[in-house]
Amino acid sequence: MDLPSFQPNADPFELFESWFNEAKNAGFIEPTAMTVCTVGPGGRPSARQVLLKAHGPEGFVFYTNYGSRKAQDIGVTPFASAVLWWDKLYRQIRVEGRVEVVSDEESDAYFSSRPRGSQIGAWSSPQSEVLDSFRYLTEKVGEFEERFEDQPVPRPDFWGGFKIIADRIEFWQGRKDRLHERLCFRFENSNWVKEILGP
Repeated sequence: MDLPSFQPNADPFELFESWFNEAKNAGFIEPTAMTVCTVGPGGRPSARQVLLKAHGPEGFVFYTNYGSRKAQDIGVTPFASAVLWWDKLYRQIRVEGRVEVVSDEESDAYFSSRPRGSQIGAWSSPQSEVLDSFRYLTEKVGEFEERFEDQPVPRPDFWGGFKIIADRIEFWQGRKDRLHERLCFRFENSNWVKEILGP
């Protein structure tokens, strides 16, 4: 497989943008999917797929129910790592950093852009709670469709965004013979330090 090398002198966020745009144009079903790993009580890790909704120096943003396990983990340990993997490009990006809640204004703006069905779903789902049956969800959807009939669906106060404020970003480009390229950026003393790592 003949794969292009990345630009080693790039700013980490410029390089992320370049790779991200290539992934979006490569025909992936969900190029914004990323695995977010959090750590809860007792140091127990958990990971799940979320969708990356914004990115840049200000943070890598995803949205969730604040009652979810990931949100509860963040309340205990406000740090997370995220991985984006694009197999057809043989590329991976790892992001690590502190996690903060995004502003209500940002969460409101994103929520208002979602399809109405997704907005109703946010109200209807008691995320991560044990359900007696799936029918419970369909009944809840019906209740909230009736409640918000003929009006905009507001964002529930238990739903919103988090952002990972990166202090480490690693770019991995797979190569033949497993001589993979790894370029790591670490934020240190108000500057990004660039390092090439062994595969």
